[in-house]
Amino acid sequence: MNINRAVICNDNSQLEMEIVMPTKVKIKIDDIPELRASLDAIYEGKTQTQLAQWALNLAEHILAIVGYDYETDQVIQSGFTANKKWQYGAARMFDVRQAGFKVHQLAKMCNDPAIQAALRTAGQAVGTGHMREHAMVASDYAIKTINLKYPNDMNAVEAERAWQIAALM
Repeated sequence: MNINRAVICNDNSQLEMEIVMPTKVKIKIDDIPELRASLDAIYEGKTQTQLAQWALNLAEHILAIVGYDYETDQVIQSGFTANKKWQYGAARMFDVRQAGFKVHQLAKMCNDPAIQAALRTAGQAVGTGHMREHAMVASDYAIKTINLKYPNDMNAVEAERAWQIAALM
């Protein structure tokens, strides 16, 4: 279990609280810790295959938000296919891991920060067949994408986390 400290500001007051989450946030994001904790609690009850399916759905969702044409991108499609094959026992974890690396290489070449974060979401989603923890990292990269696409818009962050929670339930 990881304990994350959050400072919540309402009007002129501050409330500091500890939020316990099974997974740790590994990247810098502006988030709503309570919603991430809710997602994390649902995540804990899912199988790796369920998380892999959800993560691919999340990747498609976030790539669409930034307007990235993932349907014609062979690297993305190969990654998604490797993950789907793994879900049915037709690919090894190694294959999924390698496919995820290729998506991350694509992200490294991208000059647009929001699209780069969305591609990292996809890379982490593909990698969920290798390690279940990649699903939560994908969700955090989706939040980073929202942070970059809609700076300082916590309503957009809230809407994205709500979408993630509803999609995982």
